[in-house]
Amino acid sequence: MKPELLAPVGNMECLFAAINAGCDAVYLSGINFGARSFAGNFTLDELTKAINTCHLYGVKVYVTVNTLIYDDEVEKFMQYIDFLHKNNVDALIMQDIGMIDLVRKTHPTLDIHASTQAHIHNLEGVKLMQKLGLKRVVLARETPIELVEEIKKNTKIELEIFIHGALCMSYSGECLMSALIGERSGNRGTCAQCCRQPYDLEIDEKIVNKEKYLLSCKDLNTIDNIGKLIDIGVDSLKIEGRMKRPEYVYLITSLYRKAIDNYIKYGKTNITSQDIKEMKKIFNREFTKGFLFNAKNDEYTNTFRPNHMGIEIGIVLDYKKGVITLKLTDGLNVNDGIRIIGNPDIGLTVITIYKGDKKVKNAFKNDIVTIKVSDVVKNGSLVLKTTDYEQLKKLNEKIKINKKIKIDAKCILKLDKPIEFSVTDGKNIVNIKSDYIVTKAKTSKTTKDVILEKLKRINDTIYEYETLEIENDDDIFVPINVLNELRRKVMHTLDEKRMYKKDYTLGKYEICVDNFKKVKEKSVLIDTYDKYLSVKDKYDIIYVDNLELFNKLNDKKCVLKLSRVCEHLDNYDIPVLACELGSVYKYKNKDTDFSLNVTNSYSVAFLHSMGVKKVTLSYELDYKQIENLIREYEKRYKAHPNLEVIISGYEEAMVSKYNLLEKYNCKNGYLIDRFKNKYKIKIKDNLMYIYNYKKRNLKDNFYDIGVNSVRDI
Repeated sequence: MKPELLAPVGNMECLFAAINAGCDAVYLSGINFGARSFAGNFTLDELTKAINTCHLYGVKVYVTVNTLIYDDEVEKFMQYIDFLHKNNVDALIMQDIGMIDLVRKTHPTLDIHASTQAHIHNLEGVKLMQKLGLKRVVLARETPIELVEEIKKNTKIELEIFIHGALCMSYSGECLMSALIGERSGNRGTCAQCCRQPYDLEIDEKIVNKEKYLLSCKDLNTIDNIGKLIDIGVDSLKIEGRMKRPEYVYLITSLYRKAIDNYIKYGKTNITSQDIKEMKKIFNREFTKGFLFNAKNDEYTNTFRPNHMGIEIGIVLDYKKGVITLKLTDGLNVNDGIRIIGNPDIGLTVITIYKGDKKVKNAFKNDIVTIKVSDVVKNGSLVLKTTDYEQLKKLNEKIKINKKIKIDAKCILKLDKPIEFSVTDGKNIVNIKSDYIVTKAKTSKTTKDVILEKLKRINDTIYEYETLEIENDDDIFVPINVLNELRRKVMHTLDEKRMYKKDYTLGKYEICVDNFKKVKEKSVLIDTYDKYLSVKDKYDIIYVDNLELFNKLNDKKCVLKLSRVCEHLDNYDIPVLACELGSVYKYKNKDTDFSLNVTNSYSVAFLHSMGVKKVTLSYELDYKQIENLIREYEKRYKAHPNLEVIISGYEEAMVSKYNLLEKYNCKNGYLIDRFKNKYKIKIKDNLMYIYNYKKRNLKDNFYDIGVNSVRDI
């Protein structure tokens, strides 16, 4: 099976770049509700144009509506969904489980893909999405290839995998660092990229790191392993990069197009070292094959720098009075962007290059050249090329070439009969007969050459002829305007067929929920026996973050807190605190934790309908939003929800498969940011948890607004 190649699109220019590069589908966002608020994104008019343009070229369009939604946004959100449905979007990419449930029921013919932000990373989570009627799941980037294969074999839903681009340090959808520290929520599309900032690492009260960018991931690059994903039947291969420039979108898409097509045809990708070099020049933070292909811990991060590395092109031999002498290990052109590594780095655009006394536009490997700089440079400094002018110029030329759709056509012109003109693009067939009846020529006849010349005038369309067959009688006459009008009508009709209409059907939102009693409970999270002894008489519920301890306590107050990452779920017949959707699907006696990212009353209702007894709300809700959520829930469902709010303790800001402390052979430490804030790091079950530097301490009376339980952690 040939997988779909899915390209990122941040604006109209990127859209055409992706189409020209050979993608099968694109994903993009409107102005609101997308997890990349800082991308260019599309107005409503642009969305309509983008969908129509893509469909003309046989490219599908998926729109990201993958942020968490608050109750006071639902009406606007649903108006947007309805607009997208009416305008023939192929699918939505969604995170918010309440909105997924709402849209599935109100727009039953609109396809939904579960976003990677939904944190689906196990078989049970995929089965839940399949049960809900979703079309596709975008698996967590950290899901290993063996588990992807297992999921594919045991489900019927489509699977989508990220194959190239930026990686998050945290599991997507599970990072609250930006929201808690800078009030810019990654789950709301405004991530401040805390993982790209400098930190020190403190272990046993000593700073142990040399390089600063301890949480900055390399970029994912799976092009050498793409055959494995094809072999196991992954349905869609996704490139990250909605904030990247059109040249990036074109180059990366075209190279993966080449790799996929070659692998299917020849059994190998035929990707060259030069192809990889071109990738590095356009953008890289160094490359990793990622946890998808079981990269080792030390292969995952680039702690040297968080931005574009470019390629190494030389060493500074000498610096004198604003001029450096540089020995090249790779080519350099006028207008290239370079970075000279130092403290600090020096970045510049090359204006002039001298080779000896001669001014040149291009220099090559092993050349010794001089260029002007505005800062003092140390001898021996490494020089990187971060922008290749010639590469960008060539890519721009390719982007501007309009892709053409090949068609086969036949025109039959028989005496005393209407003209019959038919075309096909291999999928759609158009056959139109003219109103005009072909007549016998009296003076001048219409030759086959004339007919061909008129029918070939399709340069103003997206089509080009693969074949054009003319079958005509001799000595016939056809007015030129008739041929022109018939040609235009056929091409327009083919356009309309390619711009297909999606089935627009509305349904009714219905859900069954229990009415919970209003109570005033207190809960606590513990991980040691001593902590249990100190709290057992003070709390109504005790969440135990340790199976061995849970079994030891044998206390009916106790509930086992499961992990936020469970690639394989054990069989428990005990009360559990579920921290991800797979556990919600599998276990019967369950509450849910903050990591389910519940921010609206629809999500609460969905979880209650799935048998969840108590729902812990997201850290991202404030008091007024919680009050509004409860009010909307009670008004809509005529029932009271069973909700919990965490009011004190150090919040988990991030959970990662990467273990920063591995090389130091310890399980605890602290990150220290540039403001001297200290974030505790804890390693548990081979996962890294990073905690907020400041303690949560909410003083509001949540019982007054209808919250049933408050928790200390």
